[in-house]
Amino acid sequence: MADNQTIRPGEVVYVIIRNPHAQDVANVQQAAVVQNPEDPNQLALFLHETYYPLSDEFAVFQSEADAEQAYHEAFGYPEEFYG
Repeated sequence: MADNQTIRPGEVVYVIIRNPHAQDVANVQQAAVVQNPEDPNQLALFLHETYYPLSDEFAVFQSEADAEQAYHEAFGYPEEFYG
């Protein structure tokens, strides 16, 4: 997992995000690190046309492989993976 102190604007990162409509569904999503438009002294994640202030509430990964590994550790593998 990336340390939020080392992330810089312009980087592409990966986060595990839950579906707001189905809390038992989560997936790995790519996000851009940007200056927060509401607070220029803070960074934000730009994801799905929305800005999310970067905080310790987000598990941020610098590679998709690391995010996928953390996802599988937390949620297991899909049934088709075993088939």
